[in-house]
Amino acid sequence: KEASREEFFLKLPQEIVDFVDKALQADPRNRPLAKDLLRNDIFYVIRYEMAQIEGEIEQSFEQRLDQQSILELYHYWQLGGGDVFSELKKDGLMRSRLPVLNLPNVVLLEGRSLGVPTDSNLMPSLTIVRLDATHILHRLRKLKHNSTKLPSFSAKSCETQTLPLVIKERDTEYQFVRLQFYNQILQTMPKSRDQLVKEARQDIAPFVRARVWAELLHVAQDYQTTYRLIDKESPLPTDRQIEVDIPRCHQYNELLSSSVGHMKFKRILKAWVKSHPHYVYWQGLDSLAAPFLYLNFDDEARGYASLTNFISKYLHNFFLQDNSAVIREYLAKLRQLLAFHDPVLASHLHYIGFSPELFAIPWFLTMFSHVFPIHKILHLWDSLILGDASYPLYIGLSILQQLRNVLLNSGFNECILLFSDLPEINIEKCVTDSIFFYQSTPSSVTYRQHQLHGARKNSLDLMPISITELQSEFSPRISASELHDLIVKPLLRSKILVIDIREPLSFSKHRVSGSVNIPCSSEELNVKGNKKSEIGFIQRPEMALLYSNKGKIIIVIGEEMKLTTEFCNFLVGCGFPKVCSLSGGVSTLQNYRYDEILVKL
Repeated sequence: KEASREEFFLKLPQEIVDFVDKALQADPRNRPLAKDLLRNDIFYVIRYEMAQIEGEIEQSFEQRLDQQSILELYHYWQLGGGDVFSELKKDGLMRSRLPVLNLPNVVLLEGRSLGVPTDSNLMPSLTIVRLDATHILHRLRKLKHNSTKLPSFSAKSCETQTLPLVIKERDTEYQFVRLQFYNQILQTMPKSRDQLVKEARQDIAPFVRARVWAELLHVAQDYQTTYRLIDKESPLPTDRQIEVDIPRCHQYNELLSSSVGHMKFKRILKAWVKSHPHYVYWQGLDSLAAPFLYLNFDDEARGYASLTNFISKYLHNFFLQDNSAVIREYLAKLRQLLAFHDPVLASHLHYIGFSPELFAIPWFLTMFSHVFPIHKILHLWDSLILGDASYPLYIGLSILQQLRNVLLNSGFNECILLFSDLPEINIEKCVTDSIFFYQSTPSSVTYRQHQLHGARKNSLDLMPISITELQSEFSPRISASELHDLIVKPLLRSKILVIDIREPLSFSKHRVSGSVNIPCSSEELNVKGNKKSEIGFIQRPEMALLYSNKGKIIIVIGEEMKLTTEFCNFLVGCGFPKVCSLSGGVSTLQNYRYDEILVKL
């Protein structure tokens, strides 16, 4: 009546009047939900017309589509080839404009622009554009679901599983099935965590990647409250550096390089610095935050919480004021891991003086986010987040393996140039190789004193190694507890060779079960063979035994770690892979009472 539309209202069909009355109930308890209103008979005509165009739609399929969020439906529409910008151009709502016409008149030093021409494409419009979903409905109807429940299909049940990851992520049918399954799992978290990990090892659907990462990183349910309580506005000494770093971080990415992206970047970085007073802001933190902000652009708090848990797990103590010991230990472990799996490449890089300090610091400080573009980082971190704190070392190793042939034929200067502009890296192969190396390496080989310790302990926890001592050892150490496991398990026992380099008398008194005694001296190992009268270890008959077992894990046991280290370095120089030494020597086995694997006189 107030709008003078009473006459028009009275002409409406009774069905629409009833529908409006239901929707306008003042008491929310009596007001139906939107999904209930959409089931009203007045929408039957629309559903009937769609059925006439598309053919008969199975009831179960319609129910599934009704349960999807508008964002998820839009995601399917995009996968099916939908382009919203093309649709807007068709309706004349977007027009091409030369970039030079959008330049501001003045740009201030702090980055503010003045006199920017108004772009009509950026102005709000009340025009409604209908997005044609015919093509996507055609494709989704090909899926045959007999159940009215959410489909419980794993990745293995789809033919697309064998295709490359990039293709799978653009396949509408495959993503539809995977999303139904992931939605089912995420709704029952944390009870279904094991199932989530299992599916994530196959692949992670891009649409739910942010939620899956948050669950795998154990982000707390109250992350929004935690983030809201952090002061993100007060000035900090690091503000200037943050403002310098943000514009340079993934500047090719339209989302992250936007003004809104920069504001979100700044808030997340300031929140992390403010909530971690025992750490400092190091350049590289912005690169670490980039993937989380990109995935959680509409949920800044979850992006911050995921970043915090990620750093705690993989970069423990990396952001200390003095982090030199942490980084030096990490790089020494990379060098040892390379010598363990590829002694030829490790020896070559050592010979030309090309150490990990010259190329790998940005790798690990940013977990490769500074090295690769966002789309590659997402695939790489899908695998990384499923691994433990040592897994980044295996990613570094797999990258070096892809560059192996070039590195072996390069000198120091060529290697510097190579890593200044890294060649194309196959991320899928990198992930596959990383998993292979990880599974074929004893876990204590990559043990670090500065990593965040979990419940699992081994003898290395009780025997800290100085950085100087660690850097002098070309081969890694293995713990007594892991040696015990390798010996007592029959399937693993055949994969190792235990070499005891002590004198025969000491060996006869007590030895590791199944070990081989090959006594040696420092003088023998250091013989260069320049003189005919000199007889080095390389000429001893025991070398035949070592060569016949090449490829097995060779565990060297001695009394003094100095001689043990020299023997391991000698084997690596001869091209033997998988060489390691027992941490603490034979005395460790006696001190920690591993009598089960000791044979005594």
